[in-house]
Formats: sequence, C-alpha cells, structure tokens
Amino acid sequence: MAANRFEQVDEPQPDAITLSLSAGDGETHGRIACPAELAGGHLVNDFLSDPMPPVEAFRAAVRLANEIRAPIVVADPQGLWQDDWGVLYREAD
Repeated sequence: MAANRFEQVDEPQPDAITLSLSAGDGETHGRIACPAELAGGHLVNDFLSDPMPPVEAFRAAVRLANEIRAPIVVADPQGLWQDDWGVLYREAD
C-alpha cells in the first residue's frame, strides 16, 4: 500500500488545509488553518484551530480534508513530521 503524500510549504495556502507543526517551551503542537472559501459553505470565516498535540492536529486535519474534500499541506520548519503519517515532500521549483 502506498504511503500518503503531503506537500511541505512555508506558509498557509489559500487552496488547501494547512497543518502547521511547531515546538517551543519544551512542547510540540499543531494547528490547522482552513480558508472559508475552500470549505464550500461549511465555514463562514477562515478557520484557525487552537494549538493541540501534533498527532491530534494531524488526525483532525485528515478528518476535515475528507469531509470537505480538500488537500492538506504541511508547514514544518522545525522537522517535527512523523514518518508514520506518510511522506512529506517539497515541490521542486
């Protein structure tokens, strides 16, 4: 079975759900950003989640992406991605 693939980006994208991973003060967390326009009427305003544990953020992003049929991109400047989530790649310039 092929692993899921997720594009790594530097900032939230207007055409995808963005999972942002970060670490600070000895903790790691993830946040989900979803543009309202992408949600096809499910959201009135752009959505930005509260920080949550990275695994929970990943799972919530996948659930949301499946529900609204949208792609997920990942902002991970500190290299916190977990390989068991799938393949993280960067689009070639």
